[in-house]
Amino acid sequence: MFTALILFSKKSDYMLDYKIFDSSNPLTGQEKSFIKDFLHTHLDQFGDTKEAIDKCIAYATNEIQSPGGFVLQGQHQGNTVGVVVVNKTGMEGYIPENILVYIAVDKKYRGKGYGKELMNKAIELAEGDIKLHVEHDNPARFLYQKLGFTNKYMEMRLIKNK
Repeated sequence: MFTALILFSKKSDYMLDYKIFDSSNPLTGQEKSFIKDFLHTHLDQFGDTKEAIDKCIAYATNEIQSPGGFVLQGQHQGNTVGVVVVNKTGMEGYIPENILVYIAVDKKYRGKGYGKELMNKAIELAEGDIKLHVEHDNPARFLYQKLGFTNKYMEMRLIKNK
């Protein structure tokens, strides 16, 4: 079973149906495989390995022990337009409650307002504040800024050799 919500695009007359997956509405193996492959394909150069995407989805849906989150799949006429994965951080009060880990829109549907719709729906579904990481050369950065995301901190990482 899934939760389907219908919204109309503000930029077009297209309808999007939404499937929302979380701990109370988990993905089937086939759905998870499709979502993982979709993200791996459509994240382009800004993506991760299928293994990393798989772990993120498992985290969001409590397939592994975690604070949870959700996977949002937007469809138009039965075709997947885009996918968003949000993980809860479990750190309310000092780190935003959610991190938007992945958003990808199929190349065929880009530039039509679907990315904005997916982001707005993810913002509506997330309980609490949201943070995200975006590379400086990612054009999606401008959409995030239009939606109210700000650049308060510079992220620094130490990658330890294993």
